[in-house]
This record gives sequence, C-alpha cells and structure tokens, in this order.
Amino acid sequence: MKSKIQSIALRYSVYLAAILTVSTLIVIVGYILIKGIPNLSLDLFSLKYTSDNVSLMPALVNTITLTFLTLAIAVPLGVFSAIYLVEYAKRGNRLVKVIRLTAETLSGIPSIVYGLFGYLVFVIALGWDYSLLAGALTLSIMILPVIMRTTEEALKSVPDTYREGSFGLGAGKLRTVFKIVLPSAVPGILAGVVLSIGRIVGETAALVYTAGTVTQIPDTLMGSGRTLSVHMYALWVEGLKTKESYATAVVLLVIVVGLNALSSYVAKKITKGKNNG
Repeated sequence: MKSKIQSIALRYSVYLAAILTVSTLIVIVGYILIKGIPNLSLDLFSLKYTSDNVSLMPALVNTITLTFLTLAIAVPLGVFSAIYLVEYAKRGNRLVKVIRLTAETLSGIPSIVYGLFGYLVFVIALGWDYSLLAGALTLSIMILPVIMRTTEEALKSVPDTYREGSFGLGAGKLRTVFKIVLPSAVPGILAGVVLSIGRIVGETAALVYTAGTVTQIPDTLMGSGRTLSVHMYALWVEGLKTKESYATAVVLLVIVVGLNALSSYVAKKITKGKNNG
C-alpha cells in the first residue's frame, strides 16, 4: 500500500513538473509574440541601419556569419576530440580524465568570463580590436565542451556490435570510425550542434567585449559588428526603442526555432537513409 502511494505521488509529481515547464515556455513565447509581432515593420529589415529605422538586418547578417564561423571552428575540434576520447584513448588514461574534467569545468564558467578572456587575448594581446573573428573564437571556446560531451555520448551509444561487425569484415580502425560509427552517431552530434547554435545566437555578454556593438555589416571578419541579441540588448538599454527590441526578440525566436526544426529534419533524414541502406 505504501509503495503504491509513493508510486502515485511520484507519477503526479512528474506530471506537475511537465505541466509547469510547458506552461512556462508557452507564457514566455506568447509574451514575446504578443509584444513583438505588432511592432514588426519593413523599416526593421532595411539594408542600412539608421537611428530612425534601427534596422535589425545588419545584425541578422552578422549573426548568421558569426554562427557559421563559430561552428566551422568548434565542430571539427569537438567531434575529433570526442572520437579520440571514445575510440582511440585507452581506458583509464589520465589524460582522458583531465580532458573530461576540464570540459565539464569550462561548461560551468559564466559567459562574461569568456568575454573578458577573449577581450584580453584576441582584442588586446593579438591586436585584433573588436572583430567578428575575435567573437567567433571566443564563442568557439564556449561551445567546445558542449559539442565534445554530446558527441562523446553519441559515440558511446553506438553498439559495439557495429564495430565488431566492421572489424570482422576486414575494415580498419579509421574506416570503421568514419564509415560505421560516426554516421550512426550523427543524430546525437546534431543535438549538440543545435544546443551550441542556441548559445551562439543568444549570447550577448561575451560578444560585447569581443565583437563589439557597431551597427553595420563589416567588410571583413576583422571588422566589428553586433549580433541580434546584442542589438536587442542595446535597444532595450537605450530605452527609446523598446518596441523594436520586442520585434527583434520575435525574429530571434523564429531563427532559433527554425534552426532547431531544420536540424531535427536533417537528423531524421540521415537516420532514415541509414536504416533504408
């Protein structure tokens, strides 16, 4: 009787937690949409920013550029590091323990600390000034632990029978990893990439210190430019364009949801193609 009561209490606790989580998400998204959609206008999507139209288009272009540049740096490093940790490093290796501990520690560091690090190293020490490249390298360091850990778990989830079957057919270690194991782990790796994209797009503090807040699209990667999140923050802090800030939040929300949906679609297509093959 006691165990039955505990089971019922636990079940309803889970239901309550799920309802609270979903309700909070609906309230936040609904509030952003209600406050932001009425303030969307064509002026916000002008190619050139002025103090009158406070266009978000330059910030949108900078956000896309920064996202792709950061992923181009961090994803290969994170995936290859995870492959080494799972497939090549010996079990009980002290170096592996140190790397994992370091990655977990880096995951918990506040973003403003990364921003100060990027400012001191890339902006000051290397003399790059405020630039998209400095921002991308700083964000790469931020998301590297996430990609490493999610890729590592995805590789571990691949059954050992896949590896054994490949070895039994005469395939070498490298071929087994890149032809058998890695494709099977793609959905898990994409989940880490999606989380990383969300952090890149929503980051503000680190980019204020590294990429800067210039309102135009820079000619090169060594130029300064603000992203959508920085643009939204600047409009809100100034206090004169709060309505446009809400509109920017709507665009930011649509981008994040769209990227998540695209990643999920790609993961399903890859998984379906692998199963059909």
